[in-house]
Amino acid sequence: MTMPEISLFYGLKVTMNWDEHNPPHFHAEYAEHKASIDIQKAQIIIGALPGKQLKLILAWCEIHKDELMQNWELARSGKPLNRINPLI
Repeated sequence: MTMPEISLFYGLKVTMNWDEHNPPHFHAEYAEHKASIDIQKAQIIIGALPGKQLKLILAWCEIHKDELMQNWELARSGKPLNRINPLI
């Protein structure tokens, strides 16, 4: 099963899994780079992104922290996830 895409901007694809482990996080991909981002701390748990893309995704995470946590709870309940506005 593929992870649902919840946002896409500046070449960054943001996904979240349904059956995930704590801490609450999402996945970000840019070209061949992948990272898991802790929602509450807005920092990389594992993986890496190029500097510019890392700054963009962390800023997006801070702006949309509440929506990301709502999606985390939906995912934990096996419910459909909401799209989150891209960074513009």
